[in-house]
Amino acid sequence: MDVARAVALLGMVAAHVGGVAEQLDWSDPSTWSAVVNGRSSTLFAVLAGVSVGLVSGRTDPPGPPEIGRVRARLAIRAVVIVVIGLLLMALNTPVYVILPTYGVLFLLVLPALRWPRWALVSAAGVCALLSAPVAIAIVPAYADASTFTLQLGLVYPVVTFLTYVLVGLAVARSDLGPRRRFPDDAPAASGPCRWGEARSTQVALLASGAVVATAAYLAGAVTAPVPTDAGDAFPGVPFVPQGASAGQAFAQVFLSPRDHSSSIVDVVGTAGVAVAVIGLCTLLFDGRGAVARRIAFPLAAIGSMPLTIYALHLVVIAVLPPLPQEPATWWWFAIGAGLFAALWSRFLGRGPAERLVARIVSVVPR
Repeated sequence: MDVARAVALLGMVAAHVGGVAEQLDWSDPSTWSAVVNGRSSTLFAVLAGVSVGLVSGRTDPPGPPEIGRVRARLAIRAVVIVVIGLLLMALNTPVYVILPTYGVLFLLVLPALRWPRWALVSAAGVCALLSAPVAIAIVPAYADASTFTLQLGLVYPVVTFLTYVLVGLAVARSDLGPRRRFPDDAPAASGPCRWGEARSTQVALLASGAVVATAAYLAGAVTAPVPTDAGDAFPGVPFVPQGASAGQAFAQVFLSPRDHSSSIVDVVGTAGVAVAVIGLCTLLFDGRGAVARRIAFPLAAIGSMPLTIYALHLVVIAVLPPLPQEPATWWWFAIGAGLFAALWSRFLGRGPAERLVARIVSVVPR
């Protein structure tokens, strides 16, 4: 999970400073860098749902009163994340900050902590269907909004991203892998049967995510090709080109494969990509031994402190003069993040922002 989280973080950094293409076109290799657009923030949100699921009992969420304490801790964490997000927005960087939406999503998902997996997937499906209409409905409220306000619910629509968190929570409720080995449950946790079940789940996540994403994007490419003037579209909001017929407008709103379009195709496709990445990362690294851990360590270190790395990269953007938007800039950020995270993790353990949040959350006992 830490490796997958690092992929999401580095993808968002690439979208912010890497000079990536505006829109992905698989027939044009020069645009392939645009794969990070939309999909990185989606993976980040799906992993938020996975994290919520892992701290709330994995496949077996507890009942009262323990689930109440879990909800209280998550609620405090959500408020702290919102506050940190607002402080980062105050830096006035050219980056749309996801953290306030991220914190609100933690609050919205609290009632679903004990839902069965089928209910989580069903709720995610409903949110995917409502994503575009809700995104259109809230646009008038932002008619005269400042750049600061636009980041609160428009660029990262809450209903759209709630879909991703619910998907992540459903993923966490699957049997991704044995729990950490403690003396009392070591035989059950380390047995070959448990790892066999986990590998089956990981393969299923990889395969199903890839199939769903491919099917969604193919359907979107056929029914609602991205318009040539889609560069005028605002992130998070459906876009209909001028002169479009009613049928074409309907297709662009609900079936567009454009990144950050909030269409059903966009939401389902990006969620499928996120699930496939999680399946691949767990399949490659989870329980593979010391060699795999050493190979994964730089990425795992970044992913173990996502709040710290995300905040630091915005601080760097704010402090330094305007940076050139090019791959070399991304490489400097990626190398710097890897070195910082690896050294901090090796000698000091938990990241500084994560440590601060954990200290505040600890007011609610486990």
